[in-house]
Amino acid sequence: MATRRPVEKLSRRAGVELGLKGARQVAGKSGRIRRPYPPGQQGRAGQQGRRRKRDSDYLLQLREKQKVQWFYGVAAGQLARYFDASRRRPDATGEELLSQLEQRLDNVVYRLGFAGTRAQARQFVSHGHVLVNGTRVNRSSYEVRPGDAISIKPGSAVEPLVRDAISLGFRVPPWLNVDQRALTGTMVHRPQRSEIDVPADENRVVEFFAKY
Repeated sequence: MATRRPVEKLSRRAGVELGLKGARQVAGKSGRIRRPYPPGQQGRAGQQGRRRKRDSDYLLQLREKQKVQWFYGVAAGQLARYFDASRRRPDATGEELLSQLEQRLDNVVYRLGFAGTRAQARQFVSHGHVLVNGTRVNRSSYEVRPGDAISIKPGSAVEPLVRDAISLGFRVPPWLNVDQRALTGTMVHRPQRSEIDVPADENRVVEFFAKY
């Protein structure tokens, strides 16, 4: 999902860290940490000045949908299509939705620690620097499956950037195996809900889409 707005404002607006600025987040300098209030407010005084009112169910559901959308960097229409696919499968719709988003190639590259952000991972994929089972794949939404091997193209110009990302020390989830020295990784199994750290309530996302 291409966005021209300052991405750190999305984390501030969502009220949670969305991982949109890898190095700054690790260094404790992300916009949400420095200014832990929504854009347009002036710190505590701005927060106290707001009228307190109970948010509607729709607004709560919309916020959770936006968190998932911004976290994974997908467009609203893409997220709706993932939802449609997930509700046709036997597993719980919300869990299936997150599992499908986690299996996107750009997300897998990020989860392996090969990129500092999902946006950077998308760039690596779209520019042809990522291989799946030895074949170049330049589609960020490509669904990685258990047993697939993901690697950075040997001799790629982005290797220094990949090494920089690895130095950030992001935790690699248990559904992936990685050899960061060789810049290769493998999907061991489909991600389970307990293995997905997403700062959103997927059940409210399901409620949002179920109305349409």
